[in-house]
Amino acid sequence: MSGDLVHHLASFAGALRERGVAVTLSDQADGLAALTLVDLGDRDEVRLALRTALKIRPRDSAVFEELFALLWKARGALQAPEQRVSRGAPDIPRARPGSPRPGGRPGFSETSSTIPEGEEPGYSPEAALRRKSFEECSPDDLQAMEKILSRLALRLATRPSRRRVPVRGRGEPDLRRSFRRAVAQGGEFLSLARRARPVEKPRLVVLADTSGSMDPHTRFLLTFVLALRRVARSSEIFAFNTALVRLTPWLRWGWVDLTLERLAASVPDWSGGTKIGECLAEFVEYYLDELVDGKTVVLILSDGLDRGDVEPLAAALRAIRSRARRVVWLNPLAGDSRYEPTARAMAAALPHIDDLLPAHNLESLERLLPLLAA
Repeated sequence: MSGDLVHHLASFAGALRERGVAVTLSDQADGLAALTLVDLGDRDEVRLALRTALKIRPRDSAVFEELFALLWKARGALQAPEQRVSRGAPDIPRARPGSPRPGGRPGFSETSSTIPEGEEPGYSPEAALRRKSFEECSPDDLQAMEKILSRLALRLATRPSRRRVPVRGRGEPDLRRSFRRAVAQGGEFLSLARRARPVEKPRLVVLADTSGSMDPHTRFLLTFVLALRRVARSSEIFAFNTALVRLTPWLRWGWVDLTLERLAASVPDWSGGTKIGECLAEFVEYYLDELVDGKTVVLILSDGLDRGDVEPLAAALRAIRSRARRVVWLNPLAGDSRYEPTARAMAAALPHIDDLLPAHNLESLERLLPLLAA
C-alpha cells in the first residue's frame, strides 16, 4: 500500500474530525482496506467506499462531500503507481475550528451521483445495533432494540400463509371450486370462486435457559419473546435452569426491567446452574399434550452447556419433535463462525431438532421469522 495513500486518508480523516464528524482510527483502517477493493481511478467508487467504511451518518454527508471534493483534487496518491504522473500531491486544506464553510460547497456538483437521494450507502445507527452482539450491549441499548423488535413482530403478524383458503371478494380465481359451483348451478358460471393466502399467527412454545452462562443474552432474548407474544397470543413461555417454571402469567409487554427483576426474584436458581434434560423431561410430562400440536413451533433458547446425563434430553426432544410442527434451537454461541455443536447436550439434541440457529444479535433473530410463519 502506497505511503501517499495512507497519508492522504489520514489527512482526510483528520479534516473530517475537525469539522465534527466522528471518525475513529478503526474507521480509518476500514477505509484503507476498502480502497484496496475498488478502482482508485473511479471517483464514485472511491467516494462510496469511503462513505461506507468511515461510517458517515446522513447528517454529516454534506461535510463529507465537501471534503471529499478536496481529497479528489489531490487524487494522485489514490491512483495506482503506474497511473501517476507526479508524486507528492498536496494535503487536504483543513478548516479552522469554528470557521464557516466555503460558499457554494466547492466541487459538490461534481460529486453528485446517479444514486437516488436517500439510497446513498453510509452509517446507520440502527444497522449497527442490529449487528451488535448481545454480549457487547448495555442496558441502554434495550430501549432502542425494543422498537426494532416491535417492527419485527409486526412483520410476523402480517406474513401470509403458504396455503390458500376460500374468500369472498378479492382473491385469485379458484377454477376447481368455480367448476364445482357451476355444476351445481346447471353448468352456468354465475360467479367465480376465489381464494387467498390468510395471515396466520403462529402458535409458539418458548423454553428459555436462564442459567448463569446465558446471562449476557437472557435479557435480550426474553425481550424478543415478549415482542413475539404480542402477535402470537397463543404462545407459552417457560424458563428453565435447574427447574422448569411457566412464565406466561407473569409476562407483559413493556416494563421490561420490572418484568425481568420480578422473574429473577421468583424463578428458582436464576443465573445459576442448568439441567436441560431434566427440565425438558418435566415439560414433556406435564405440558406437552396440552400445549403442543401439529401447528406449534417450539423454540428452545439455550447455549446447550449441560454436563448432566444427555439421555433425558434426547428422549424429551424426541417426544416434542413427534408432536410439534417445528423444533428450533437458538444458540447464542452459534453466532461465532468457529462454533461447532460438540458439547454433549448439543450433540445429543441435533438429531431431534429441525434447525440450530444463532441468537447473538438482532440480525440473527430476524432470520428466524420466516421459519415461524412457514
